[in-house]
Amino acid sequence: MNTDELWKTVQGDLQVELSAGKFSSFISQTKLAKVEENENRVLASLAATSNFHRKWIVDHCEKQIKDAFERATRKHCELQFILTTPDSKPSLPLSSYGPLFSAEEDSKVSYRRSAAAAHLRPDFTFEQFAVSSTNEMAYAAAQAVSRNPGQAYHLLFLFGGVGVGKTHLMQGIGHRILEADPQTKVMYRSSEEFTNEIVEAIQYKTTAEFRKRYRSVKALMLDDIQFIGGKDKVQEEFFHTFNAIHQEGGQIVLTSDKFPSEILGLEARLKSRFEGGLTIDIQQPSFELRAAIVLIKAKAWGIDVPMDAAQLIAGNIESTRFLEGVLKRLLAETQIHGNTITLEVAEKVVKSFKTNMLEGNNQIQALTKASPNSVISAVCEVFGIKPAEIKGERRQKDLIIPRHLAMYILKTEAQLPLVSIGRIFGGRDHSTVIHATDKITAELASNAHLRGALDEVRKRMV
Repeated sequence: MNTDELWKTVQGDLQVELSAGKFSSFISQTKLAKVEENENRVLASLAATSNFHRKWIVDHCEKQIKDAFERATRKHCELQFILTTPDSKPSLPLSSYGPLFSAEEDSKVSYRRSAAAAHLRPDFTFEQFAVSSTNEMAYAAAQAVSRNPGQAYHLLFLFGGVGVGKTHLMQGIGHRILEADPQTKVMYRSSEEFTNEIVEAIQYKTTAEFRKRYRSVKALMLDDIQFIGGKDKVQEEFFHTFNAIHQEGGQIVLTSDKFPSEILGLEARLKSRFEGGLTIDIQQPSFELRAAIVLIKAKAWGIDVPMDAAQLIAGNIESTRFLEGVLKRLLAETQIHGNTITLEVAEKVVKSFKTNMLEGNNQIQALTKASPNSVISAVCEVFGIKPAEIKGERRQKDLIIPRHLAMYILKTEAQLPLVSIGRIFGGRDHSTVIHATDKITAELASNAHLRGALDEVRKRMV
């Protein structure tokens, strides 16, 4: 079967398995550039038209493509991706395996398989992690653990709020361990997945297999360990798993949104073990760190985001998870509309993203649901003015910024309609509120004093 015939067979298989939209938009635009094979294995080079195209395929249907090739060739298949354009020849591979089936290739393939088996995200590596004063201690500890698992610190406990990088650091440890030795048994799970596996093991009488699988690992990483609080059977199993791994010199890494002693329903013996490890608090990322994260992720995704646009995004979006959402929107802008990312494009995307989150995204736990009175009171406390002044007609310079900031918070975070906000501020027109929101959105990119005031206001809102 030649290359064209093989690709037609694979495409026919995928056309049945995938939706019509996915197939026509992505698979039909992909070319099979090259196939190398020996008696047992196949290496297929697929040509994508852009970084966005390549990343979408890797994220959404790489496994289906690989399986389709294996069905067509009856051999084990590995994929690599190259970039091409409709009028050009394929470029060099984005990740080359070197000579077909060389020792270097085998090592890379083995590492990729081990990382996938451990449930590690490909992009959650140390190389993709931005470091600043808010997380440098956690980063240094993670590096130490990854170099000497089970030796430097038998338990690393990372805690902090949503989107501070706990999961990224944890998985970075797993990647580094597997890069050094792909045969090392590494396992990453969320605590919810751990709990579900215990329930299934009890239900289907497979607890022996469950214990053997978990207690034999060299490095166990559990996310959101606070989830097991109050679950007696789960805590019992984890207690014995913890002891077994520790006794064999293995590594345990845990994350939580709370310090061990603050986790409700956690048994005293587990609290004692958690507090006996290295416990590190990761603070919310600073403005500078958020901007660095934007630039690092943008580079990894193959889009050019200028510094002023990155700063605008960082000034308006606090959660690193939502930073990634904004970048996905920017990717779509470059792919669908062919737009170059500018400050104006970034501002448009940020406003649209925040609006969509407020309208229906249940993940928006980070945004406040504070009342209008609490917002205005907090702004007045920070700026040393009275509520009557901020709501009144006076337009002195010392009142304009706090008034605009209050409008910005009420619109983007408290989710009030424009008309309602205008009514609060002396019956002002909705266009005034829009102007105020746009002005604060833009100034947060470069005005450190304003960012500090916004952070202080958020702390005081109840």
